[in-house]
Amino acid sequence: MPRAKTKKTNSTTPKKVQSDTIELSLPTFGKIKSFTPILVILLIIASFLLGMMFEKLSYLEKNNQANQSAPQGSQTGTVQPTSAVVVANVGDGHIQPLGKSNAKVKIVEFADLRCPFCKSFHDNVLPQIQKTYINTGKVELFFRHFAFLGPASIVAANAAECANEQGKFWEFYDYMYTNQPDESDTSMYTTDGLTSVANTLGMDTNQFSACLSSNKYNQNVSSDYNDGQKAGVSGTPTFYINGVQLVGAQPYSEFQKTIDQALAKAK
Repeated sequence: MPRAKTKKTNSTTPKKVQSDTIELSLPTFGKIKSFTPILVILLIIASFLLGMMFEKLSYLEKNNQANQSAPQGSQTGTVQPTSAVVVANVGDGHIQPLGKSNAKVKIVEFADLRCPFCKSFHDNVLPQIQKTYINTGKVELFFRHFAFLGPASIVAANAAECANEQGKFWEFYDYMYTNQPDESDTSMYTTDGLTSVANTLGMDTNQFSACLSSNKYNQNVSSDYNDGQKAGVSGTPTFYINGVQLVGAQPYSEFQKTIDQALAKAK
C-alpha cells in the first residue's frame, strides 16, 4: 500500500515579517547641548511676553472694575495727596492762567483737548467753579497739556499754544470742548481746520497758520506731558488743587470740598 505524502516543513527559523515602523534616531548629547542657549533665550522671551500680557490684563481688569463703579458719563477718580506739587512749576508756564494772581488756591488742570472726560468737566463743572471761585478771586486756574490721545492731540495742543500767543487761549479752550467731535473723528485737527477756528475767534489767521505749521511749541507740549508724568498723571483730566490730586471728571461737589479745604488751610 503506497504511503501518503506528507507536507515537508522547513525546520529553520521563520523569516521575520518586515515592519513598517520607521526608526527614529535621537540627537546626540552634543547636538542637544548646542541647542540649549537658544532654548534658554526663547524661554526668557516667552516669560517676558507672558508677564507683559498678564500686566496688561490686570490693568484692563482694574480699569473695567473702576469704570463700572463710576457714575455714567464721568471718569472714575480719587482724591489723594501727592508729594509732586506741580503748582510750583506753572508760575513760568506758557499758558496765561485764568483768575487773579493773588488767589489763595491754585488749580492746575492736565488735560487733552480731545478727551471726552475733559469736555465733561468743561461743560458741567467749570462754569460753577468759575462763578463761585475764579470770578470771586479765590481760585486761579492753570492749564497744562497732557496730549496722549495720538498725533491729533499734539496738533490741537500746538494750536492752543498758538492761540495763547495771541491772548486767546481760553476762548480757544472753550471752543474746542464745546465743539469737540467724536474721538474717532480727527478731521478738525489740521492746520486748515484749526486756522478756521482761529478766524472764528477773531485771531490773526496768517500768524496762527504760520505758528501751527512750524510746530514751534512742540517743546512746550512735551514739557507739560513730562511734568505731568512726574507728578503722577496717568489719564485726563487730572487736577492739582494746592498740591492735592483730584482725578477724573468728578462732580462739582468733589471740587467744592477740596477747594474749600484748601481755602481753609490757606488762611
